[in-house]
Amino acid sequence: MQVETLDRTTPSGVHYTRYSRPAIILHWLVFLLVALALFAIEIRGPRGSDSRTLWTGIHIWAGCTVLVLMAIRLAWRLVHGVPAAEAGGGFVAACARAMHWLFYVVLIAQPLLGILMTNMAGRPVSLMGTDWSFSLVGAHPELRPNVRAAHLFIGNALYYLIGLHALAALWHQFIRRDGTLRKML
Repeated sequence: MQVETLDRTTPSGVHYTRYSRPAIILHWLVFLLVALALFAIEIRGPRGSDSRTLWTGIHIWAGCTVLVLMAIRLAWRLVHGVPAAEAGGGFVAACARAMHWLFYVVLIAQPLLGILMTNMAGRPVSLMGTDWSFSLVGAHPELRPNVRAAHLFIGNALYYLIGLHALAALWHQFIRRDGTLRKML
């Protein structure tokens, strides 16, 4: 695996290797799209309103785009690798690896569940402003409540995962001062 190596040093003298530019761009694009999807679903408005139609369309666009970008990001990671963990990471490094893989699973599963939920209601997923629509499965009204529950659960869990991820980045930046946050900037 090939990792972009830029010799960087933190104020405390710790050397670190940065993520590649494509990995950084994909990370922050996914972050912005997930934030947009969560924002859109929170403010979408009452059923039948124009507001709900608009924000639900934005939510679907953002979710489908996250799915595509996460597939690209996963492929990039598998081919190019990631920077090594900081020396002496042990348990912390194992937790970080687990958290990153959990994000990959969640950010691929969540849009897929949203697509399945829509399809199981007997509707194709339509991308607002285009003539594109698609279905992965047919109508399954008996399974839809379970898929919907999983989509809602993961959506709510995302708030906690994102918060924990941000706190870990800040801990690395301001407590450990080990350059971890700078790898993704």
